[in-house]
Amino acid sequence: MEGAADMESRNILEMTGIFKSFSGVRALNGASIVCSYGEVHALLGENGAGKSTLMKILSAAYQPDRGEIKYKGQTLTHQDPIAIRKAGIGIIYQEFNLVPELTVAENIFLGRELAWGGFIDKKTMNQMAADIFEKLGVNIDVNIQAKRLSVAEQQMVEIAKALSFNADLIVMDEPTATLTTHEIDFLFKTIRRLKDEGKTFIYISHRLEEIFAICDRVTVLKDGALVGSRNIGEIDKDGLINMMVGRTLSDYYPPRDGKKGQKVLEVLGLTRKGAFQDISFDAYSGEILGFFGLIGAGRTEVVRAIFGAEPAESGKVSINGQPVVINNPVDAIGHEIGFATEDRKQQGLVLSLSVKKNISLPILGNLIKFGFLQLKKEIQVANSFVQRLHIAIRNLDVNVGYLSGGNQQKVVLAKWLARDCNILILDEPTRGIDVGAKAEIYLLMRDLAKQGKTIIMISSELLEVIGVSDRIIVMNQGAIVAEMPAIGATEENIMHYAIGGGE
Repeated sequence: MEGAADMESRNILEMTGIFKSFSGVRALNGASIVCSYGEVHALLGENGAGKSTLMKILSAAYQPDRGEIKYKGQTLTHQDPIAIRKAGIGIIYQEFNLVPELTVAENIFLGRELAWGGFIDKKTMNQMAADIFEKLGVNIDVNIQAKRLSVAEQQMVEIAKALSFNADLIVMDEPTATLTTHEIDFLFKTIRRLKDEGKTFIYISHRLEEIFAICDRVTVLKDGALVGSRNIGEIDKDGLINMMVGRTLSDYYPPRDGKKGQKVLEVLGLTRKGAFQDISFDAYSGEILGFFGLIGAGRTEVVRAIFGAEPAESGKVSINGQPVVINNPVDAIGHEIGFATEDRKQQGLVLSLSVKKNISLPILGNLIKFGFLQLKKEIQVANSFVQRLHIAIRNLDVNVGYLSGGNQQKVVLAKWLARDCNILILDEPTRGIDVGAKAEIYLLMRDLAKQGKTIIMISSELLEVIGVSDRIIVMNQGAIVAEMPAIGATEENIMHYAIGGGE
């Protein structure tokens, strides 16, 4: 029988009983995670569960109030992030830390440039960077500026940077949030290759299907405390959801009521060369119409054309039986169409403004009287939607940029609900948010449909499309290739059309 010392010798990291408070608010309440050598270990939990705080303590960005951290069997006492990196711990955040104007090699060795005779030795740095990429099996020009790289290539530069510190433990926070299916496959191959070499990964993601595809074990946090750890083979998706939010998969998607009202939106022959062609479909009041397709299928381009963000070259749009001309988003909003964009940070929100200001932006005209903004009415409107959507904030004046992804998404929805749009387009409405927030947004969408609103949802998550939609449209290479009821649809059937399988 193995003793405690034998078990500990298998562990590269042991964070146990970690407590952390901010201004009297407890963020971590005895959180723990134990990782073995050469494993991919998932760290899960709702937004606010403490995942980021725990990892920031590991990186020495925060200091714990109490608790113990052991790395490779030794108590970790490093007090600054540089020392942590030198110890062999690499943290790759969701928002990359690359300097756009610097080259790939310069980013990898930033702050620890190699020098010879008082001059930076670019030749050696370039060669060392190239050697790392060769080991990764990646072909990236080390002389190219970081701003010219794709998101997937930037991800590889971050991994290379960690490996340049001889990292044995690499933390990845939402690494696939903006990657295509092909890029995700390549990332997973890279992780598996490094794992086979003995590297350990802590993998943070809200995409549960990825957890089962790449991870060996999972640790779940809730309200800053440890819920438990499981081997992936010992638990299923239903069990993981139950650990995270206290409800099962059967409670995840709200029931459909099967009631469809009158035709509200009719799209006929919508075309823009190089993006989509001959797009025709109808959408009804009281239904959720789901769009699915692989990256590049043209889903987002179609709805942006309907909204007037990038108008089509030909085709017709009718609302309630009347032809309409939509040349820009102002026209679309005038026709009671709202659009929650795929990129909430760049296109959906003004991060430097408060929650209150973001919610009131689409309805400023209704809040101005005699040339002055009615501040009390603005507060009343914003507060009503904060309460309705359970947006977790200290007050209405907090900058929306400081909120979690789930709460930011709720603010995006709140501003369009404040506008009371009859047609609401939601492009990837749950991307990057936890399962608890997802369930709340699904319920909100179903409630809006029950009120007679027309919901058009684009999602890259097949189970989401099937579970939330009433009807599903599948696109491939800029064309609609299938339409089907969501009830009875299967992942295999939808994917068959999405990859161009035809009838």
